[in-house]
Amino acid sequence: MELNTKLKETKNQILQYFELPGEDLNKSYGAGKWNIRQILIHLTDAEAVLLERIKRTIAKPGQTIMAFDQDKWAQELEYDHFPLTLAAALYSANRNVIIYLAERFYLEKGDHTYQHNEAGERSLKDEFDKVLWHCEDHIKQIEKALKS
Repeated sequence: MELNTKLKETKNQILQYFELPGEDLNKSYGAGKWNIRQILIHLTDAEAVLLERIKRTIAKPGQTIMAFDQDKWAQELEYDHFPLTLAAALYSANRNVIIYLAERFYLEKGDHTYQHNEAGERSLKDEFDKVLWHCEDHIKQIEKALKS
């Protein structure tokens, strides 16, 4: 499955970014945008949220699942100070579970849906696909920041 190949590749790429030196972690891809450290912590939290949505959709389709305020999380959870070693471990573990669940359920239960309180109806396939495109989007931002 091409999705899982890409999920594994992007996982390895993101984990390398957690090892960047401090001066690189503080780089941003634009004025007023998150720095690399903040992006990595955001990815960790976002994948935890997406994993929960995936599990809920597999276990009980049709339920309503709430959005999260990413900027509020970044501020209130103090992304600037969150330990990168903890985030890297959590990111890796969550991505491994997402990969396992995608291998097992992407095709079998991919048409299961839930109601997102802001985005409306979403399918299990949508959530697995979102993990990948969301990560790829942030990789582009990180690469742009590193070139600055």
